[in-house]
Amino acid sequence: MDHIDAIKKLSLQYRDYTAENLSKLVRCKSLSMHEEQVQQELIRQMQKAGFDEVRMDKLGNVIGRIGYGKRVLAFDAHMDTVDLGNPGDWDFDPLGGAIADGHVHGRGSVDQKGGAASFVTAGRILKELAIDRDLTIYFVGSVMEEDCDGLCWKYLVEEEGIRPDLVVVTEPTNLNIYRGQRGRMEMQVSFYGLSCHGSAPERGINAIYMASKVSLEIEKLNEKLPANDFLGKGSITISEIASKSPSLCAVADFARLHLDRRLTWGETRETALNEIKKLIEGMKATVEVLHYEGRSFTGHSYGMEKYYPTWLIPESHEVIQKGAEVYTGLFGQKPLVDKWTFSTNGVSINGLYGIPVIGLGPGNEVLAHAPNEKVPIDHLEKATAFYAALASTF
Repeated sequence: MDHIDAIKKLSLQYRDYTAENLSKLVRCKSLSMHEEQVQQELIRQMQKAGFDEVRMDKLGNVIGRIGYGKRVLAFDAHMDTVDLGNPGDWDFDPLGGAIADGHVHGRGSVDQKGGAASFVTAGRILKELAIDRDLTIYFVGSVMEEDCDGLCWKYLVEEEGIRPDLVVVTEPTNLNIYRGQRGRMEMQVSFYGLSCHGSAPERGINAIYMASKVSLEIEKLNEKLPANDFLGKGSITISEIASKSPSLCAVADFARLHLDRRLTWGETRETALNEIKKLIEGMKATVEVLHYEGRSFTGHSYGMEKYYPTWLIPESHEVIQKGAEVYTGLFGQKPLVDKWTFSTNGVSINGLYGIPVIGLGPGNEVLAHAPNEKVPIDHLEKATAFYAALASTF
């Protein structure tokens, strides 16, 4: 029996083990910067699966390792989740981790602890089969992605010195292969007016009016942004407006817009900034890209600019072709090669550092951040098989 047949057999044999591990992870509430409980559970699972080394870095990322080879493959699953939302929208306990009707239920089962549970089982299978390909494999349970996507991998590359030859992002893809996503950035536009008594507004300069005029131009800008055949159209929207004045009987002397900008292929930090700079020409106004600074549960502070680059791997790239080959060999059909709608750690892994990325994860992304989140156990089994098979042939 070759490795692929053995991997398929063991992935099926361990499907309940994978589901039970995921159930334990789901039962650990793990909002961004509060992941300690789930990280300790992930460490226990990796150790029990027989990983060669399991450790936690200063930021709180859990890093499991198998092998000592020169080539480096990594799997990534962020372990933080969004909050539960309105409890009344759930038909089951969102932190119960119930295993029923062929699914594991609960917050994070899709986004994206299912990927972690699957790669833990994949690691166990690789150890059992003693597959040695002159390879080092890192299994990363990363932190703070929901708060600042890519921050954890910025830390891994720049502070831990981990720079793989390939990273498999295990965010939900409905078991398809994904090769890119739109980027994004957060900008703030500040307007500075001149206050005066509200009974004579002509004496002042109303910052709210300035912001309002630019707001209408931003609405028009959204309609004119470029599109990419694969990734789709760039977009911009105002997500918050704020203002200040000495009193409610005075002209506002300050206003601020918060902009959510989604970037398609070919758009960059500079092109997006310049579009806004043109809209505020002649005004006493500034635009800036915001900066994120967060303190992890370990007490370590780390940050980055809120620019998350677009990334796109050509379908002809060897990593996509290899992934498709492994997929077809396992499942007897060609994969759908597609893209994520939302943002992932790929913004740093490939967008900032140019490290090749392939995406495949259990679960449907439409359930990400939604009530009644649940992942099919069949998906967990197949994701496990794909991860182990890719590593065995890498």
